[in-house]
Amino acid sequence: MSTLLLSHKACLDHVTPPGHPERPDRLRAVEEALSHERFQFLVRDQAPEGNLDLVTLCHNEHYVTELRHIAPASGQVYIDGDTSMSPGTWEAVMRGVGGAVAATEAVMAGEHRNAFVAVRPPGHHAEIAKPMGFCFFDNVAIAARHAQRKYGIKRAAIVDFDVHHGNGTQDIFWSDPTVMYCSTHQMPLFPGTGARSERGDHDTIVNAPLASEDGGVEFRAAFENLILPQLTKFSPELLIISAGFDAHYRDPLASLNLRGEDYAWVTRKLMDLADKSAGGRIVSVLEGGYDLQGLKESVTAHVGALMGA
Repeated sequence: MSTLLLSHKACLDHVTPPGHPERPDRLRAVEEALSHERFQFLVRDQAPEGNLDLVTLCHNEHYVTELRHIAPASGQVYIDGDTSMSPGTWEAVMRGVGGAVAATEAVMAGEHRNAFVAVRPPGHHAEIAKPMGFCFFDNVAIAARHAQRKYGIKRAAIVDFDVHHGNGTQDIFWSDPTVMYCSTHQMPLFPGTGARSERGDHDTIVNAPLASEDGGVEFRAAFENLILPQLTKFSPELLIISAGFDAHYRDPLASLNLRGEDYAWVTRKLMDLADKSAGGRIVSVLEGGYDLQGLKESVTAHVGALMGA
């Protein structure tokens, strides 16, 4: 079974202010990494544009309407100190939603074993009615809800190894016993959420915070001792990954010390788990990763593992 890669050039058109870490070059770095001959058997397709019915599976309708209304025809609109919109932002964001959903459909239909969705901006900080941390809509959360609605998935799991805690995903699923959210992240760090004591209304939130300067040993221990046992117990029918690569040692926005081999390791562990309960079904969606060399190395390791390398 093949691995699907979904992306779209419109995701380059979301322009951020000069010097902003979440820049179009991130996606160009991913494209360059995946142009290597070792990825010649990736099945590549365009991320379609999502629709507002999909977005409102997870986000407040008034919030979605307001965001659409303020999207600029020219220049930049600042939503907060970190998060801004340009004329290309709306389509980029909707390609992220559409890409995550299309990947989920392809994997659920058995067309591909797994998928990687290379889109920007990221999504896991977007709360039910609030954009923040470069994020507008939560792509992975929307994909999980869509899988439940269309395919009757009773238990979906989202695993987030971005260096920043996915407060948006946690916010959306806090009271939902049918979706497990697991996260490793540096703490303290933006956005300030993600303590181990934050477990949700049904004990389906699993936070494994890491300390500044922690590396592969601590990261792997967090998965082996906390996240993987909880996931195994939950037995998800679909596994979705918030694939942020800013815990890489080169990344400028944090101070964890992961390397490519750590991302390959965790990907293989999650594949083993998905093989046991989810028919191997994994959808991985790009989140952070702001050093271009570190991003290339990490994506190479992650997608290589998804392909069975």
